[in-house]
Amino acid sequence: MSKTAIIFPGQGAQSVGMGKDVAEASQAARRVYEDADRILGTDLSGLCFGGPAERLNATDVSQPAIFVTSVAIWRALEAGGHLEEFAPGAMAGLSLGEYTALHLAGWIAFDDALRLVARRGRLMQDAAEQSSGGMVSLIEIGEDRVVELCNRAADGQPLVPANFNCPGQIVISGAKAACERAASLAEEFGGRAIPLTVAGAFHSPLMEPAVEGLKTALAAATIEKGGIGVVSNVSADYHADPDGVRALLCQQVAKPVRWQASIERLIGEGFDRFVEIGPGRVLTGLMRKINRAATALNFSNAASLDKIPA
Repeated sequence: MSKTAIIFPGQGAQSVGMGKDVAEASQAARRVYEDADRILGTDLSGLCFGGPAERLNATDVSQPAIFVTSVAIWRALEAGGHLEEFAPGAMAGLSLGEYTALHLAGWIAFDDALRLVARRGRLMQDAAEQSSGGMVSLIEIGEDRVVELCNRAADGQPLVPANFNCPGQIVISGAKAACERAASLAEEFGGRAIPLTVAGAFHSPLMEPAVEGLKTALAAATIEKGGIGVVSNVSADYHADPDGVRALLCQQVAKPVRWQASIERLIGEGFDRFVEIGPGRVLTGLMRKINRAATALNFSNAASLDKIPA
């Protein structure tokens, strides 16, 4: 018997036009965008559907935009009667996507989750503007060697592993100058470096200024244990209770995302089908590098919704 886990993308999955075709095809999806515009008091749907890219890519916009688009696609699947086919036994999300998972698993209501995501995006944008940070994807360098590389390149500045995405891909994050030094050392450490176009040093100590504000927002939000288990990015283990959710989501902002370990935890429990719901195909690609034997499905646009497997 196949076991299905639903996974949701994080920041970086956004693109101008995302969700537009789904909203046009599904009244349920369109209603999600309308509710989001009302709750936030902004034309978030307009930015998703028509950009401009520069504004959509800003952290304070891209985070709620990806969250809302992922929820809209889920609601379109639900309205089409397809969720029974997937019968998810667990959920997980990459960074921002963890909020999507917690909402759709029944832990946080849509209004609260959207406000939290919007607040998180604003706080992280502010923290990024207070520092000169960057991120670099390191390819084909093992975890121990990545730590050694960071220690050598740091030169007294913050520089840490930030995303353990899949075998052969670890993203590091920290001061911009330290990131540049690390990129120049990648070949010496047996791999290569891809500098990322990001607003700041996410999942590093440079995000600490965002933690207190997020802690306040999480304390005010209603969080209840949901009917579906959600795996935490920080611990690669299931969230246990509402207070644990608050603590781990605060830590997540400035701590590494252990995505590979999270997926391997689920695989170890017998999950063999992973369904990515949201814009883009990043997690589907990572899934194939983590375990090619697992089935990876992707629902990111209206065309994909017409190809539900029998």
